[in-house]
Amino acid sequence: MKIPDHVLNRLTLYHFILDNLKEDEINISSTKIAQLLDIDPSQVRKDIKYLNNSGKCRVGYNVKALKISIERLLGFKQVKDAFIVGAGNLGSALAKYTSFKDYGLNILAMFDNDPKKIGTTINGKEVFDFAKLGNLIKRLNVEIAILTVPKEHAQGIASYLAGAGIKYIWNFAPCVLEVPKNVKVWNENLIGSFLQFTNNDEIERNNNDD
Repeated sequence: MKIPDHVLNRLTLYHFILDNLKEDEINISSTKIAQLLDIDPSQVRKDIKYLNNSGKCRVGYNVKALKISIERLLGFKQVKDAFIVGAGNLGSALAKYTSFKDYGLNILAMFDNDPKKIGTTINGKEVFDFAKLGNLIKRLNVEIAILTVPKEHAQGIASYLAGAGIKYIWNFAPCVLEVPKNVKVWNENLIGSFLQFTNNDEIERNNNDD
């Protein structure tokens, strides 16, 4: 069953909420989840139907069971190894984000072409020379690359990654990548998210004025 990307995204947010509840909170309602995310409760219920997890009227969903259902569906327990390509400020920040492991993402190492960064360690992840990337992708059978390089280098590196055997690219560079059909790209559009977040109210006001 194919689950839409926007549903998968909301399910991860539901998991964040469940993970931060107090230990004595046994159940949670779709209304509470919806209020925390400023969405409609019916949307929460529709999303949770993908989990085959049913709540109880006036009681809600069992927190532990719902968490397990989301983790199983999204594969949190299946460890996925990844490389970060680009050891600049953003790549370094991602390397320091320890919660990735909680969701099955294991960052093995980082790569860069800056001699000052090669050989250093960031949160236990060694920064290797970019020249070693292709060999290590094949040797360690890594299929995921997190791309945090300047946009002028992103396309060339993405093509190299695809040729080296990478199947999934999490792209933080502000550009659209062209890759073979067997390679999946998720574009993390930071600027777009910022503009959407700050401009939604203004756009809505302008539409109402019209």
